[in-house]
Amino acid sequence: MRETTYSEAIREAIEQEMQRDSSVVCYGLGVPDGIYGTTLGLRERFGERCFDTPISEEGMTGFGVGAAMNGLRPIHIHIRADFLLLALNQVVNMMSCVRFLSAGQLKVPMVIRAVIGRGWGQGCQHSKSLHAMLARVPGLKVILPTTPYDAKGMLTAAIRDDNPVLMFEHRWLYWSEGEVPIAPYTVEIGLNQVLKPGDDITMVSVSWMNVEALKAREILERYGVSVELIDLRTVAPLDAGEIVKSVNKTGYCIVSDVDWVECGIASEVAAIVHEHCFDSLKKPVKRIGFAPTHCPTARCLEDEFYPNAIDLIRAVEVLLDLPEIDLSNEDFYSHGNKFTGPF
Repeated sequence: MRETTYSEAIREAIEQEMQRDSSVVCYGLGVPDGIYGTTLGLRERFGERCFDTPISEEGMTGFGVGAAMNGLRPIHIHIRADFLLLALNQVVNMMSCVRFLSAGQLKVPMVIRAVIGRGWGQGCQHSKSLHAMLARVPGLKVILPTTPYDAKGMLTAAIRDDNPVLMFEHRWLYWSEGEVPIAPYTVEIGLNQVLKPGDDITMVSVSWMNVEALKAREILERYGVSVELIDLRTVAPLDAGEIVKSVNKTGYCIVSDVDWVECGIASEVAAIVHEHCFDSLKKPVKRIGFAPTHCPTARCLEDEFYPNAIDLIRAVEVLLDLPEIDLSNEDFYSHGNKFTGPF
């Protein structure tokens, strides 16, 4: 084990799998340039197995689907998830259906990596999250690892999987650090985890919102509130076991997502909790996500659009009938300030 970044953990997973299995290829717009450090040096080491592509999302995704059906294990990288929309025909009508239509005779061992998340200057066409939209499509696995450990382990598992896997990576996470084994390993797709135990209230968070939840928990703990944090690192298939267990213990639940609330993962989790924990709930589930509008470009307006640790703390105060905590001296956005612009 050693300390490394989220981006290096991803790069290492790809490098080790390309070294282990000659059928693994890595491609996408800007791949030879590094993509936040996640593909640095791969072109130099693996040559034509790592390559740039034209700006043709549907064509390049279809190329990957065909390659996967014919024995390769492609990793296709979309610098921004927004433009994955241009490839929805290939993702929803092709790659997700192949095993079903062939009665299991054909497989599509393909990984699509897509960058999501905020950062001033991104604007509403470069900051969407599509995981909820795609999580409802049968035949697709959808993951959003938060920690460097999970990023390497889940990507390794995805590359080895015979089914198509979509991995959404929040751009602010690339600078985060954590302990990661040097040797290859896998983290099972489909199992979520308890990040921090607690007794008073359950927080279920997706991707970057786990970072905000950790900050909220740190502050609330100083005021005697014990928060249990659950990292929803796989949204398809969605594992509800730890969530149900936790809410049955605490009686309260907040779900936060890096997406709009309506018709999203937060809504799905809330429905599951109300269905399986109704007798244990002391108050209805609180959902937290994007404001119901398009993302503004200016940083000051972005800070109002995106949910954060402050929103989580205020939600806990309401659910637990607590007095409002003075947050004027707390340091927020310290990690996000490392982002200095879209380029």
